[in-house]
Amino acid sequence: MVALTGRETGVLVIAATPFDASGALDLPATDRLVEWYLEKGVSGLTILGQMGEAAKLTSEEQLVFARRVLARVAGRVPVVVGATAPGFAAITALARAVAEAGAAGVMVAPPGNLRGDEAVLAWCAELDRGLGEIPWVLQDFPLAGGPPLSAALIRRIAEVCPAMVTLKHEDWPGLDKITALRAQEAAGARRLGILVGNGGVFLPLELLRGADGAMTGFAFPEMLVDVCRLVAEGRAEAALDLFDLYLPLLRYEQQPGIGLVVRKWILHRRGALADPFVRPPSPRLTAETRAEVELLLARLERRLAAAHG
Repeated sequence: MVALTGRETGVLVIAATPFDASGALDLPATDRLVEWYLEKGVSGLTILGQMGEAAKLTSEEQLVFARRVLARVAGRVPVVVGATAPGFAAITALARAVAEAGAAGVMVAPPGNLRGDEAVLAWCAELDRGLGEIPWVLQDFPLAGGPPLSAALIRRIAEVCPAMVTLKHEDWPGLDKITALRAQEAAGARRLGILVGNGGVFLPLELLRGADGAMTGFAFPEMLVDVCRLVAEGRAEAALDLFDLYLPLLRYEQQPGIGLVVRKWILHRRGALADPFVRPPSPRLTAETRAEVELLLARLERRLAAAHG
């Protein structure tokens, strides 16, 4: 097992979950998708996240899918498994099963019904005790219904949760939170890994504020990989220029509701997915939406050709 340490960099991509045309898990297509992501240069995989349709899988399907991914990856890169669930029993059961299968750690979001910092802190402490030595990622995603987590509260959680090694930062606006967390560490606090989400819409700026990398998805993960690399090399202007080329498509993918459908369609069009099926409830691509996606893809192709001209 390649265990999470909080020092991970680059892109631990949020992977799609492949289904066949009937909506059943497609395990051969899972192998194909894993290899495609690795070919694009990702540093790791994150499965069973929100964009991985985790809530639409049964607990048995989640474990079957996770084991298939882990077997295919075979330790080449770390794999983080989304384990968010209503109760600790379900979280810890999945976490232990995937850890035994080789997962690097799990990602968990506190429930949105927690009221106040003390309730969030107590919940995280209980989770940490239940997970034992399994490393975990704290998902900070208030836009999706999670509780608000200030930089001060995140620091308190880190102090009482030794197995919490990484923050998945998805607050919005949240750039100042990254700065505050890194300032705490400069003053002597334990260092946390910070991997950012939100589809990468603020990625270059988040990296410049001190994030280590991304834990998000996009139909062109190689762009996320290259932006992380360019910033790490001190080439911020080149990173911003590259990011700007993809921004119209990135923004289109971020639409609530339809975004995953668009992403899976593009992944299918690029050969990464055998079928773009999204489990219901979900919208379907209209002819007009598909035409817009094709327009954005054509414009991206032209702009990339001109940039490399």
